Amino acid sequence: MRCLTDAWNAHEAELRRFLRHRARSEAEGDDLLQEVFLRAMRRPNGLCGLDSPRAWLFHAARNLLIDRLRLARDQVPLPEDLAAEPAAVLAPVDGLAQCLPRVLAELAPEDRDAITCCDIEGMSQKDYAARLGLSLPGAKSRVQRARARLKARLTVACQVKFDTDGAVCCFVPRPPEA
Repeated sequence: MRCLTDAWNAHEAELRRFLRHRARSEAEGDDLLQEVFLRAMRRPNGLCGLDSPRAWLFHAARNLLIDRLRLARDQVPLPEDLAAEPAAVLAPVDGLAQCLPRVLAELAPEDRDAITCCDIEGMSQKDYAARLGLSLPGAKSRVQRARARLKARLTVACQVKFDTDGAVCCFVPRPPEA
């Protein structure tokens, strides 16, 4: 307790000026000063063992000021009729993901495997060729044919329409099979 009383007697006046200058009133500054003292008393060894008790006291005082400012921050209620931010609009081609699982399931197994491995899982066509024991040009051809069949199936099954640039402009989503 001796460390605490010595440090407090040495720095109380300076700490009081510091807090009163930054608080909204002298009374609030004195309340904060008392809270700093209580925090110092709650420390297991008071202020004993600290290299700079003054630094600890001012650090505690700054933290108290910050806490008070956070609590005193004005909060303005939002009006009930405030419009929410509009939801991000997905490009029509991104929405085709809804159709993909069902259409993919309708493809032949070798087409489904080529699309799944190379386009969905990100396997390189070289690795895909090695996995199937095909030449690289043979694997590339298989993947290209599978992509063409997937596009044709998506176009029919999901009623995909294209704009003048050839980009997907709209489609009718198909629900997944039950």
